Amino acid sequence: MEKPKTVAEQVANVLREAIASGTLKAGTALRQDELAEEFGFSRMPIRDALRQLEAEGIVSIHPTKGAHVTRMDGAEIGEIYAVRELLECEALRLSIPAISDAKLDEAEQALDQIDAERNVGRWGALNKVFHLSLYDACGNHRLLGLIDAHHNAADRYVRILLSNLDHRTRSQSEHRDLLAACRQRDGRKAVNVLRQHLREGSATLVNAIEDGGMSRKP
Repeated sequence: MEKPKTVAEQVANVLREAIASGTLKAGTALRQDELAEEFGFSRMPIRDALRQLEAEGIVSIHPTKGAHVTRMDGAEIGEIYAVRELLECEALRLSIPAISDAKLDEAEQALDQIDAERNVGRWGALNKVFHLSLYDACGNHRLLGLIDAHHNAADRYVRILLSNLDHRTRSQSEHRDLLAACRQRDGRKAVNVLRQHLREGSATLVNAIEDGGMSRKP
């Protein structure tokens, strides 16, 4: 059973979605008093939500200037994907020997949903379902929690990869290669496919910024 979400988690989810979808642009100020009035809650859960999003790297909090939506830039992309590579390759390595056919089927269903889904807003969530299904058997809940947080931080970039940069076909092909290696229980191949997948995704985004294909500013 999924435990009920706290007020702070609910607020964080709404703000995260607004940031990932582009409704809240990079650089937008997030004022606690305005958010408290908008959501109808006290400032405490708003503050906790902003701190959660800061930990995920999608909100920055300055001691005097307050909270803002983090701007997208190549350095941030590189950091997020480098950490993802370290965490996810280790989780996959640990998971492969114990992964169940049911979890592999769950991962495949997520890929099928991505292929069929027309709503860009759903692609990031489905991408996370795919990846976490493959890591579920790693046996390390703290590791999975860190991976989940970095997927949240990467969500808006994943949406850009799958939509604005027309990367979805390539990404899905890599996903299915990864799934095939997992079904074969070939841990070494699966980790190599995952590592290359993450590095190519990161490079594509960084190149888009450097070439002017994706704006750094709102």
